[in-house]
Parts: sequence; C-alpha cells; structure tokens
Amino acid sequence: MSLGLKEPPRREFREIAREERVMKDKILAILADGGKTIPEITEAIGYPGHEVVYWVMTMRRYGLVEEEGDANDEGYFVYAATGKTL
Repeated sequence: MSLGLKEPPRREFREIAREERVMKDKILAILADGGKTIPEITEAIGYPGHEVVYWVMTMRRYGLVEEEGDANDEGYFVYAATGKTL
C-alpha cells in the first residue's frame, strides 16, 4: 500500500563505505553517553538504518563497540563503545 510518499534513492555501497571513518567518530561520540540501539543511533545521526547497521557492524568487527547483554523486547541489542581505538 503506497501513501504517496517517495523514499529517497538508496546510495551505492561504495558511498556508504567511503564515509566509514567519519561516521565511526560520530557514532562513538553518541555512545559516549551510554549504550544505544541501532534505531537510537539512526535517529541521533539522521542516516538510514541500513547504513547505520553497516557502520556499527564494522565497528563491532574491529572491537570498537560491543553488545551489552541480550536483545531487548523489540529484538535490538544495545551497543556500547569499548574504549578501543584504531
């Protein structure tokens, strides 16, 4: 069912990956106040959720963030900064 709203065009993967370094710093700044879920991070930085997932999972892979406990009732993990730097 369409409500007449158009989604912005999706960016290509290489564009998203190119911003990884800048977004890493923004996400870590947001997490400095405490752990956040992907939707909370998405709202704070104003980028689409699928892009935030890419950046957070990359940061997780390199040990910059980690999950705090189990997923919440909505199925989201809370991610917190580990304090590690690259």
